Amino acid sequence: RKSARFFGRFWARMGNMQPPPPTLTVAEQRGVLNFDLRVRKLLQNLKADLSPNSIVLMVGAGLSVSAGIPDFRSPGTGLYDNLAKYELPRPEAIFDIRYFEENPMPFYTLAKEMYPGTFAPTIGHFFIKLLQEKQLLRRCYTQNIDTLERLAGVDPDLLVEAHGSFGAASCISCGKRYTQEWLKERIFANQVPVMCTSCHVGFVKPDIVFFGESLPERFRQLRAGDLDEGVKLLMIMGTSLSVQPFAGLADDAHPYTPRLLMNREVVGLRTPGSNGHGMRLDCQDNYRDLALLGDLDTAVV
Repeated sequence: RKSARFFGRFWARMGNMQPPPPTLTVAEQRGVLNFDLRVRKLLQNLKADLSPNSIVLMVGAGLSVSAGIPDFRSPGTGLYDNLAKYELPRPEAIFDIRYFEENPMPFYTLAKEMYPGTFAPTIGHFFIKLLQEKQLLRRCYTQNIDTLERLAGVDPDLLVEAHGSFGAASCISCGKRYTQEWLKERIFANQVPVMCTSCHVGFVKPDIVFFGESLPERFRQLRAGDLDEGVKLLMIMGTSLSVQPFAGLADDAHPYTPRLLMNREVVGLRTPGSNGHGMRLDCQDNYRDLALLGDLDTAVV
């Protein structure tokens, strides 16, 4: 567990350390979208040349906003802007494993408001299910911990909950596993902090990936093969593309794969320090990145 926390902190500090993306010839770039970066043209191309299991999704908190779940970083309405009552040293501390070890009570209080069962899937979640039914979905990588993809009927084999979820729980000391129902019952009965019944020294928390913890092994195993040349489209939906290593999935996409950002605002742009990675939406050498900005539920319809 100490090793996992070290690598979690390492990624948070270092960001994108991948080698620079390959340089394509002009002819190779033209072969992707013929330099026509209109969403309508992209959809026409896909309709003419779309094979099974050829769409990969990256999903963030923006997908669940219309379900009544705030995202994390929106000024004024985001979760991090509304945590004053917890008297945290910084907003992110509520999801920091080291802070949780010292003071778990703020998280247990917040967990009551976030536990699955209160919220229902959105149109965006059912859009993912539709891609699955059309046999177009290769994988959905989600940062969300609300399990709404599951409730919408997305096959667990096609889902990677990169930041964990409320679906199960574990002791942070000995690793003993608990069910979602077991922990939820105790939190809602105010029997907090919840101590492990095995080692009696560790707190039990949902299997959400906190800052300082590593992402699930399933994320590492599948990302290596999910974004090969066979992927016809990478859809990036409702994420700030600011948290690594999840954000690095966008850079894993094969250089021939178009990337469609569906968000309220442009995010994840290439910067001088990004080693050539990042969205090229504002760059002259953009040949594959497109953006559809606005409300996600409206966009998918």
